[in-house]
Amino acid sequence: MVHVYNCHPFSSQQIVQVEREPGLTCCGGGALFVVATGGCKVEAYNLEVEGCPFICRFSTMGTVRSIQYSKIGDYLVTIEEKNNATYLRAYTNWRYQAEEKARVGVRLLGHLLGGASAWGGVQMEIIEIPLSERPIAVACCPVTGDLLVGCENTLVLFTLKTQNRLNLENQILQSIRPSTQQNCSQSQGRSSGSNQNLSILDFERSVILYLSKITPKQVALCDSYVAVQAELEVLVLKLDVTSESQTLEDPVDTKKTADYLEDQGDFLLVPRHQELLGDRAKDGGIPVSIENTGLEDGGRYELSYVLFRRFSPEFFQGCSVDETQLHSLQLYPLFISNQSLSLDEPACVFCFFSLPTTGYLYSLKGGVELLSAYQYPEKVLEAVLTDHLLHVITKSALQCFTVRCAALAARIEDPYIDTTMKACPPCSLEVCALRMQLFIGLRSVCVYGRHVVLLSTADAEAPEETERNTQRRGLELKEHSVLAGIFQAVGIDPATTPALESLLSRPLLSRRWTMSSPKEPSSAGHGWNLYVVDTVSPFTLYQEMVEYSQRYAETNPQAQSLRHLLSEAHLLLRAALLHASDQQHNPAESLQTGPGGPADKTTERQVLEEALRKNCAQLGDSFSRGSQRDCHLALPYYRMSGLSLTEVMSRNRPFPGSSSSYGPGFLFFLKHYLLEETEQSLSQEAADEVIDIFSQSEHLMLVSVCASPCMINVSPARTLQILQNLEDSVGISVSLTITMAAMMLHLGDLQQYTQLMERHAEMLLVYGFIEEPRLLMFAGCADQRGHVYPTALTRQMANSQPGLLVAAMVALHENSKVKLEEADHIFKELNCENSLQVDFWEATLMASSNDAVIQELLFRLASVYIDRLTNTKSETHTAPKRKSLKSVDDLISSCSHYGALYPWLILLSPTHTTSSQHLEALHKLQSLLCGPSLSVGSVVPLLERLSDETLWGFSLHLLCATRKGQYDNSIEKLLDRCPQAIIAYANHQLQDKNMSLWWQKLLPELCNRTRASSDNSILLAALKETLVVVAMEMSPAEFLELIPDDGTASYFLPHLLTCSQRQLLA
Repeated sequence: MVHVYNCHPFSSQQIVQVEREPGLTCCGGGALFVVATGGCKVEAYNLEVEGCPFICRFSTMGTVRSIQYSKIGDYLVTIEEKNNATYLRAYTNWRYQAEEKARVGVRLLGHLLGGASAWGGVQMEIIEIPLSERPIAVACCPVTGDLLVGCENTLVLFTLKTQNRLNLENQILQSIRPSTQQNCSQSQGRSSGSNQNLSILDFERSVILYLSKITPKQVALCDSYVAVQAELEVLVLKLDVTSESQTLEDPVDTKKTADYLEDQGDFLLVPRHQELLGDRAKDGGIPVSIENTGLEDGGRYELSYVLFRRFSPEFFQGCSVDETQLHSLQLYPLFISNQSLSLDEPACVFCFFSLPTTGYLYSLKGGVELLSAYQYPEKVLEAVLTDHLLHVITKSALQCFTVRCAALAARIEDPYIDTTMKACPPCSLEVCALRMQLFIGLRSVCVYGRHVVLLSTADAEAPEETERNTQRRGLELKEHSVLAGIFQAVGIDPATTPALESLLSRPLLSRRWTMSSPKEPSSAGHGWNLYVVDTVSPFTLYQEMVEYSQRYAETNPQAQSLRHLLSEAHLLLRAALLHASDQQHNPAESLQTGPGGPADKTTERQVLEEALRKNCAQLGDSFSRGSQRDCHLALPYYRMSGLSLTEVMSRNRPFPGSSSSYGPGFLFFLKHYLLEETEQSLSQEAADEVIDIFSQSEHLMLVSVCASPCMINVSPARTLQILQNLEDSVGISVSLTITMAAMMLHLGDLQQYTQLMERHAEMLLVYGFIEEPRLLMFAGCADQRGHVYPTALTRQMANSQPGLLVAAMVALHENSKVKLEEADHIFKELNCENSLQVDFWEATLMASSNDAVIQELLFRLASVYIDRLTNTKSETHTAPKRKSLKSVDDLISSCSHYGALYPWLILLSPTHTTSSQHLEALHKLQSLLCGPSLSVGSVVPLLERLSDETLWGFSLHLLCATRKGQYDNSIEKLLDRCPQAIIAYANHQLQDKNMSLWWQKLLPELCNRTRASSDNSILLAALKETLVVVAMEMSPAEFLELIPDDGTASYFLPHLLTCSQRQLLA
């Protein structure tokens, strides 16, 4: 479907003063090139100056049949005829003909001019490009300046080469005699310094593509994409440079193909309609082989298929074969603002081609996709694609259609489009036709920037056309007779079958489809004109569309046409922004502004962005009241508009006396705005209005709405009444009760607050906080590093219900509602970082199953316990303000990461402590060291702050040494500091694989120390206990070897006897 809007895209019109009737036209580089009918001269006119003044005129070497201009290299390429031969030529430095310099150089491809021509000054050059076949079509790449030539069976790619003129002269001077060098130097000195820096253009034949089943009528080239168009077929290929050599495919035997076509000469072959995208395009039955011919290129070209489209003639429409032929093939590049300044590769490449009744626009990069199909109201002769409009001509009118190039480019430029953050009209949006401009006898069209060049002729039918129609009617009568005879030969009378009679009556059964050559205007024509029609800027066209949309907004604000028109205006602004970005990359290209458009370049982008914000607001209004299917688009468009919530609410209030309420799109936007974190607080009036909106439309959302940070100024008494009515209608719920309690807290009624909080069990309240975490915390502004902050309810719970607060925070952490760092910041804001925060860590350690979180919490808790032990004297800074929620016994019984205290630690406990908090921290740290999870290596650096002079400090260092397996050293230190604990230590630690330490380490140590201090009862008792254990574990012979030879053997004999008796009993 094509929408039609009465918006005029044209601003002015002028006639180019041309002396002779134009035959061919093309434009580019700010110039219009005109070739007179049947002539051999090219005239250039300045399109960028009012009146299109004459620039220059130069002669060609033959009659021009086709002409193209390349912006890269600023050269012209022509297909010319002379003496029944066809030539391909390129014209460079053509602008210097304006200075009436008659010097013209002619050279072959690859042969740079030498002698005086090389340094005698700048001159126009004609480059002869030899070909093995007759050239049919030619195209220039708008990105690289390369040249593509279409012949009957091949496509030839020529790469543009540039060489600095000064370097070329130096090479020539080095290759000739010294005397000649002197003369040339004098001549060189006469040339201007600016000419020395000019580049000399040349071409190199790089690739030949062999086509066997398609004859090019038009070709196109853009970057690495190659397109070829036949009468009813379009094929798009991609040439990628690769370092690997590619084997040349066997070319198709053209002789066999010709014989096959000759054999099929008596039959009518009707191709079926096909559309093959991507790699499937190779199944279209058109084989292509590649031959790399470049000598200077280091890489080789690799061929891949991109698109194949074949059309079948629609005989049922009653049109002739000529009317079903394709035309206007074009590859169009588009660049975006976030590309590099070199612009080596376009972000988007579009392919356009057209039938007389339908045009097709494809996107090629990033996957082939049909963007738009244009249904023309009448037969179109030619079409030209630009970044925001498609210009088409019929015999009597110039018409413009909108395009979707900007929609695709916007999605490539911004990855956040099509999310809840940003939006853009889809690429599949239906196109629209704008107001047409009437002309008489239009024949061709070309476009440069905002200048549309039209050639019109008002000729009567030429004699050649009359003769052609006569021959066609004769052929149709002959075919009618032949086919009727065939039917009668097989026993079928066409006269008795209406369907066959109708088929034979149609003049469409020509067995060959031949494209008639363009007719030459007769000398008896009635006149001709060459027009330059200027289009308005996209911004001006946007303004007219906005003004046009007011008619729909006044009559039907929810009309689909209004939304479509606003979407078209949005894409126009995006196209203008792309053009402004392109001006930044190409400052040499001047911005052309029309009436009503932003003229100041410094503020142009600001004006466009402001217009885009207004357009987004209008689109947001449209989608906010639209259907349920598209209502979600109101959110990103309102966000892009920059409007505040209050402004959006004012735009969506129901009209007085209207029965309609708030639209689904507005409610969708409002819910997301309130549910997501925001730094904007609503006034009391606006917050109360939000409560009223949801109480009428979605009352179940009231809890989430009240928990939003931007609703902090809501009237608590009024809101509490609405919540009580909600409770009466839907029943009691935990989250609703907590919300009502928060409102009571705002009113200062602590008694009612306590009653409401005691209505449910603590675990149910925790579930309520999981359902709505924002009752406990809210996010800060962007300049506050995204921290979360406690609510008033959280501060009250920290004082009155700390256990509930800790349980709720643990539940939120385990349900991924809050991060560990965010919870730490909340407790820091509550001034509870040394009390409730530690309780939170201990409770989270009990509940968590994440290894990374467990190790982090173990380290944090060990650090806190060590801080409390270290800073005993400065308890005001480190000691908790209240008793911990969990004692060490609670932690040991409920958390596997806390281990039971080793028995020998009791003997090392201090007889008196400075405080109960000190003893609690010591026991918790000892329990962590006795547990299985804490990594001792991470704690040892922290323990260096604790001295081992105290017995409790010594116990911690001894625990770490034991955990690290340093039993020998631990036994020695324990015998030095607390020998009464050695047996308890040995009974607990020296077991299983460490049992041998009883007699290998402990027994010799005790013997030595007892010998030195024989009256030490503690050591003697320890020695006896050790001998008892050793006698139970060793054989008499092994025990006998342990007895010292210092004359104290009698002391060991009772234990040796016990060992012997044990062995006998065993």
